[in-house]
Amino acid sequence: DVQLVESGGGPVQDGGSLKLSCAISRATFSSYCMAWFRQAPGEEREGVAAIYTTGGGALYAESAAGRFEISQDNVKNTVYLQMTSLKPEDTGMYYCAARIGGGCSGIQLPLFDVWGQGTQVTVS
Repeated sequence: DVQLVESGGGPVQDGGSLKLSCAISRATFSSYCMAWFRQAPGEEREGVAAIYTTGGGALYAESAAGRFEISQDNVKNTVYLQMTSLKPEDTGMYYCAARIGGGCSGIQLPLFDVWGQGTQVTVS
């Protein structure tokens, strides 16, 4: 089974930067659509960015475009989310997710099969 473990969250100042990591535990870094979601207290979980592990362009939510960058390291079996110009409204639990099979056509929650436990990001 695929397992995802996020890290890199923490407190950060308004306007600061943070880089999240998602380690994918599986012998083969197969073709997945990998995504980052976030959930603020009392809010629904929303997609932030997605990338297909074997290449292709990345997808971004409007709130993340121009400030966040999703990337992957196929050697380390890790997906990253580099976040810059952070705002207090970016505060929330950030989750890594994988879609096993299928393409990488969107960042809608029901498309994704495997989830990490989340890492908290607090911007103040």
